Amino acid sequence: MNKSESKYYNTALLMDEALLLLLEKKDYEFITVKEICAKAGVNRSTFYLHYESIDDLLNETLEMVSNKFFSTFDHKVINPKSATKDELFLINDEYLIPYLKLIKTHKKIYKLIHNKPEVFNNQKAFKKLYHELFDEILNKFGVKENEKEYVFSYFSYGVLAIINKWIENDCNEEIKVIVNLIKRLIGYRNENKVNL
Repeated sequence: MNKSESKYYNTALLMDEALLLLLEKKDYEFITVKEICAKAGVNRSTFYLHYESIDDLLNETLEMVSNKFFSTFDHKVINPKSATKDELFLINDEYLIPYLKLIKTHKKIYKLIHNKPEVFNNQKAFKKLYHELFDEILNKFGVKENEKEYVFSYFSYGVLAIINKWIENDCNEEIKVIVNLIKRLIGYRNENKVNL
């Protein structure tokens, strides 16, 4: 990363952090560019050099939060072609607990995702996840080609619906309760086996 890229990255990080801090104190709809700039220590022209709107910053902030989360799993990178079925069954405590902790820590931003799906283009993220990981996982589980997208939708949107309801309830339920509910409802079996 050269000096100008580093400066751009640092400025963007300041604005991401400023937005997260402001979200802790007020609703997204009432946050202004002026407040973000004041909190980040930058001027308005710098903001508009990086973003067209606060929605653009929100997208970047979510990406930053997600990248921090996924970096915690770098040592567990899964190759779906060589992994066993047990290794590919990702609905388990090892993955769900850290994910739900992240959501609870940043629940305001996740409420926004739930309330403004058009801003975050969730469909694009799901398609990418399907093609990069779950297509091969479903092959391993013997799911027929013409059923794979349906099975993926059923499981992913089902899990997402539970998480969204938890977010709507202000993440009041204990994480372990939600993890157990998700595992039970998606057909979790002994020793991480699921019947598809």
